[in-house]
Amino acid sequence: MFIKQVIIQGFRSYRDETVFEPFSQRYNIIVGRNGCGKSNFFFAIQFVLSDEFSNLSAEGRYNLMHEGINSRALNAYVEIIFDNSDSRIMIDKAEVAVRRQISGKKDNYFLDRKVVNKTDIINMLEGAGFSRSNPYYIVKQGKITQMATAPDANRLQLLREVAGTKVYDEKKQESETILAETEERRKKIADLLKAIEERLLSLETEKEELKQYQKWDRSKRGLECAICTSECDDAKKRIDEIVGKMNAATQKIEQLESDRLTVTELIQQTMDSITELKQRLQTQQIERETLIVDNKDNFQRKAQIELELQDLQGETAQRDAKRNDLKRELAKYDKFITESEQKLAKI
Repeated sequence: MFIKQVIIQGFRSYRDETVFEPFSQRYNIIVGRNGCGKSNFFFAIQFVLSDEFSNLSAEGRYNLMHEGINSRALNAYVEIIFDNSDSRIMIDKAEVAVRRQISGKKDNYFLDRKVVNKTDIINMLEGAGFSRSNPYYIVKQGKITQMATAPDANRLQLLREVAGTKVYDEKKQESETILAETEERRKKIADLLKAIEERLLSLETEKEELKQYQKWDRSKRGLECAICTSECDDAKKRIDEIVGKMNAATQKIEQLESDRLTVTELIQQTMDSITELKQRLQTQQIERETLIVDNKDNFQRKAQIELELQDLQGETAQRDAKRNDLKRELAKYDKFITESEQKLAKI
């Protein structure tokens, strides 16, 4: 596996898209005049592969984007294409493209033009043998001189780091820590299993008690249901009896109401009859008083006629006719008086 192509755009001094290729799988030398972008090219590789630019603030991202005379680039990206013909990267492709793209608000990683997490890129590189714990896959300018003039102890430390023994020691320490944590968790799990077994035994006892309880509970609910059914039947009978009594009482009330209306009507009729009788009695009383007055007048007239008759009896024959007329008139008044007396007797 080796770097086959590098594409840079908007990153530091590279305003336009710049493609670097081809690269040898052994050694490659970048030459050029001062200020032509050699250092920025190595910065671009570090930008994608190293931890030096792992946590960039917004200001840090702006500082990495190309700044021209009149304007600054809105975004920048660096893409590294690896030759994976030896399948060192666990992806079934001959070429693998890793890109990092930044803007004022975003910092994204792409794997074969698909957005991925930074962790996915790190795991992919570690799977290919590029551990983050080894900082010497990229050696910066001046680092060799520093190594050559360093004390023996530092060079030994350097050799251990390059050889990977430091990484091994760190991994060993990490593994021992993980092992100790695992052993601690194993003990906790064992204690937890023991507690669970004790709880299972307790639950088994509770299970039997629960079965017994459920048995008696079913019996209890059956009895309660039977009692409830019986009480419901009795209540229904009592309700039916009460409803029957209510219906009978309602019928009786209706009958009484009908009788009341009949009696009220009879009372009204009686009152009307009494009023009528009073009016008739008053009329008859007036008639009686009138007849009494008339009868008194008739008696007076009769007495007058009798006096006149006595006076006329000694008179001459020429008055006999008048006398007879008076007799007839007297008879008429006698008849009228008799009829009046009969009417008064009836009243």
